[in-house]
Amino acid sequence: MKLKYSFLLLVAALSLSGCKTEIEMFKENYKLEITNSKLNWTEDDTVEISLIDEASIGVDSVVWTQNAAFIKSGDEVSLSRKLKNQPYGNLTFKATVYRNGMNATVATKVKRMPKEKVKIYKYKVINTYDHDTASYTQGLEFYGDSLYESTGQFRESDLRITNVETGENIKKIDLPASQFAEGMTILNDKVYQLTWQSKVGYVYDLGLNKLDEFKYNQSKEGWGLTNDGTYLYKSDGSSKIWKIDPNTYEELGYIEVVTNDRVVSKINELEWIDGKIYANVYTTNVIMVINPENGKVERAINMSPIVKEISNYSENENVLNGIAYDKKNDRLFITGKRWPKMFEIEITE
Repeated sequence: MKLKYSFLLLVAALSLSGCKTEIEMFKENYKLEITNSKLNWTEDDTVEISLIDEASIGVDSVVWTQNAAFIKSGDEVSLSRKLKNQPYGNLTFKATVYRNGMNATVATKVKRMPKEKVKIYKYKVINTYDHDTASYTQGLEFYGDSLYESTGQFRESDLRITNVETGENIKKIDLPASQFAEGMTILNDKVYQLTWQSKVGYVYDLGLNKLDEFKYNQSKEGWGLTNDGTYLYKSDGSSKIWKIDPNTYEELGYIEVVTNDRVVSKINELEWIDGKIYANVYTTNVIMVINPENGKVERAINMSPIVKEISNYSENENVLNGIAYDKKNDRLFITGKRWPKMFEIEITE
């Protein structure tokens, strides 16, 4: 009897709506409501979510997910989710409702943030080197004693091996004029290079001979690239850093970069140093030190004073971009797009 009554309610709603179909009305009937809503959530919180059934149609079953990962299924119309040990950043909760052969999916989001504030560090310059002002630096990485650099812009993009002492090119290959090169990294004697919006990356040997190319999956663009010795890590201009299998190029998942009070977007050039990801943030003079397990910004290095050393610096064009760690000699280098200088620096408190 209850089922028949619910069906009549739906039919009545359909007659009032005029042009909407039964399935359209069904999909619009449900929504999710966070009963203990707040702006930002921490690991101590538990989010309480209720499925609202506006026309009392009922459910046969509900499948609950978080960021596309299965949580539970059954006839429960509420979810209580502890946020301890959950990823930082945006958590998307979805409920897919099944009833009488129809289904509808509704969603809501929360932001899980760290409680601790980011500690700000300084730097000191150890050495200064020349850097090619024609180089619109997008990626920078040492491999042994060799410094590799990826440079961008349409009709100007290339991949080069650079003499760190003089700034001169040892070897260079040009990309097609239609390609805008981005970040690069070297893993297992292979050089991986991204392009910006073409959704394609290239693979070379150490002598810059092309071996392969690969397509992006869910990540929307190519920005920065690094590796941990096993996997690649790729930024795409958003707050996300994607973990990628270097053999199949499959995107295995992502972290979101967060501080205690915001989700950080425009994550750009990346470098892996002592188990952390060092990242430029586009158009800022900050290098963020990120935990690759959860996206938490653990430290931030204020690089603002160094731009005073750059005669052609501009806030929107020739910005800080380029981090390279010389692991063999324990040296850290930074530069920027078309900067005339490259700096060896030491991070200080």
